[in-house]
Amino acid sequence: MKYIVLIACLFLSACNTTQGVSFYSFTSSEIESALNQQLPKLSEKVRLMGLPVQFDVNDLSVNVGPNNRDVVILGADSSAVINAFALKYPVRLKLQIEGAPFYDSEKKAVFLRDIKLLDSTIDAGGFKGNLAVLNDEAMNVINSFLAVNPVYKLNMNDPKVALLSKLPLDMKVVEGAIKLVPHM
Repeated sequence: MKYIVLIACLFLSACNTTQGVSFYSFTSSEIESALNQQLPKLSEKVRLMGLPVQFDVNDLSVNVGPNNRDVVILGADSSAVINAFALKYPVRLKLQIEGAPFYDSEKKAVFLRDIKLLDSTIDAGGFKGNLAVLNDEAMNVINSFLAVNPVYKLNMNDPKVALLSKLPLDMKVVEGAIKLVPHM
């Protein structure tokens, strides 16, 4: 009986401690800001049809939960410079990708998985349209980047967030934001 009373007191104390930290949310613009700080990491040299290509993402846009769907849509405006025959050929590539967010409790971060290409536009030396080979290379770079880099990392310097992160959390996607809610 003593143990039941002790467990009940500990449970009530834990509930009281988490008061005011019932959920944590972050918006599309906060995710966009976090990703824009990581853009220098997303500069990579790749090979396309045997030719060296310098690939850079210049700008990102983020749309969380469009049409009440559990997805995040990223718009990437990127550029590539293809080096061939001692000449450089600039290429502009705009991609729109969609991924399902998931919360990694060990890394205290939200990642994207199940990445799909929704739309692409290529502008290269007078050619405008879709070039699947370059899309595949760009998607490989973006998939590799998103596999190890979160779209959002919790601020563990905030005591309320640090406390909340110690609890099992459920993630909910709403239009314009992601919410992390204690699972009890």
